[in-house]
Amino acid sequence: MKSLIDLQKKLVPEVLDTMTQRYSLLQTVKLFQPIGRRGLAENTKFTERHVRGEVDFLHEQGLIQITSKGMFITNEGKLILENMASFIGEISGLHVLEQQIMERLSVGKVIIVQGNSDENEWVKLEMGKVCVAYLKTILKKENTIAVTGGSTMAAVAEVMSPLSKESDLMFVPARGGIGEKAENQASGIVAKMARQAHGEYRMLYVPDPISDSTYETLITEPAIMEILEMIKGSDIVIHGVGDALKMAERRKTSEQIIALLKERKAISEAFGYYFDRSGNVVHKVKTVGIQLEDLKAVENVITVAGGKSKGEAIASYFKQGKSDLLITDQAAAEQILRGNPL
Repeated sequence: MKSLIDLQKKLVPEVLDTMTQRYSLLQTVKLFQPIGRRGLAENTKFTERHVRGEVDFLHEQGLIQITSKGMFITNEGKLILENMASFIGEISGLHVLEQQIMERLSVGKVIIVQGNSDENEWVKLEMGKVCVAYLKTILKKENTIAVTGGSTMAAVAEVMSPLSKESDLMFVPARGGIGEKAENQASGIVAKMARQAHGEYRMLYVPDPISDSTYETLITEPAIMEILEMIKGSDIVIHGVGDALKMAERRKTSEQIIALLKERKAISEAFGYYFDRSGNVVHKVKTVGIQLEDLKAVENVITVAGGKSKGEAIASYFKQGKSDLLITDQAAAEQILRGNPL
């Protein structure tokens, strides 16, 4: 297939471009249905004029249905998406890219989805779907799954589906909340995941970060000790990677600490740890929940992070943090390669 694709790229590159665009449009309709033309344009970054022409084509081919409520994908459209997934991966060079990222970051497994989640929300949802599909392959009879907060984890929760009838599932927040939107809080995310996966969940009612004195008091509370023991004994951890300064702002960090992060050139953040480009920990906030050293005992650590803006942060985290699988998007992967040459 690769030789045929290479020939097509040289002789009729416009055909491959058109296929990729129509694949993206169908994906967006499937994820956001019912959706109007304007919404489709906003989510794909195509012009409304271009979308209008493509919608007419997809409708004529019986791949989408147009109603007064908006557009829906048809069963034939879903079948086309399933059959094209591997081919689109070849066109985009995703399989080669996955191998390059595995070598660059020294991670055992990498799965890359097409697109840039900075620009298209559906890409983030696709990463979520990949994560859910992978979870189904690693479940045991009893599973405790710890999850961090953030918009990417919220996307995983959005596409969560029943995982296994034979497995007991317990979802727990990997850490406390940081005062952001409720839907992006770890506790809210695990509650939604548990409902949609037909599992159970536990909450962790503590702020993040907290002072030293508050931390020492909280971890002696029986209720906190019980949930902490459950969290630290997790079989699976699913987490994102944040941009250091953006995470500091979300935590309402003092100007003094932000100045320190800038001085020490912090790039990424995960689990309350801030890392520089070389993966060195340059600052740590007091958090109740999973600590970096706890990951060594976790059987499966899954990192889900994407977007061109996150490329440098992802590379920074993987210099230090443990992970068995990275799920990312094409834009982040290409940025990692640009910023971290061999």
